[in-house]
Amino acid sequence: MHKAPHHALIAAGLFGLVALIAGCSGSKAALERNPAPCPNVLVLSEAARLIDFDGEQTLDDIAWTGEIEDVVLSCRYFDDKPIKAELEIAFSLGKGPRGDSNSHDFIYFVAVTRRDQEVIAKRDLAVRGKFSRSSNTYTTKVKLDDIVIPRANEKTSGTNFEIIVGFALDREQALYNRSGKSLKFPHL
Repeated sequence: MHKAPHHALIAAGLFGLVALIAGCSGSKAALERNPAPCPNVLVLSEAARLIDFDGEQTLDDIAWTGEIEDVVLSCRYFDDKPIKAELEIAFSLGKGPRGDSNSHDFIYFVAVTRRDQEVIAKRDLAVRGKFSRSSNTYTTKVKLDDIVIPRANEKTSGTNFEIIVGFALDREQALYNRSGKSLKFPHL
């Protein structure tokens, strides 16, 4: 199982601190008015899929697979209040021939950045794949409703920020994705 690196734990703490400092005040009626656009949301192309091999990089040695199918973002902010965002992520998860249990935690990340600049906050999360005897695939949606992005003032638009999603990959998995390799599944 992939363990979160030490810097990811620090980043997770920072994400929580950003949310805590930002707070979320205001009336419900005011939150329903959204005068400006949401941050851009994207799936990091090199981290959109995961293939976890147990052995060689062959079809017979696949333990787990994952793909981020879709990401939907909604947000609210007004005056000089922080941006409150909700994110829904659709996952397709798979158990390969080397998968050794009927459930597996797939680690993914959500990061908030200033557009094309530095990371403001990042956290690693887990989505559990649950597989049955009759199916080695599992689809699910995860909803995150606790993303809070502070703004400098009321003129700071949501388009100044990005929310980036991807699987937390180890070095070999990242290199495999960057290589453009693809396994061809035999016709059944």
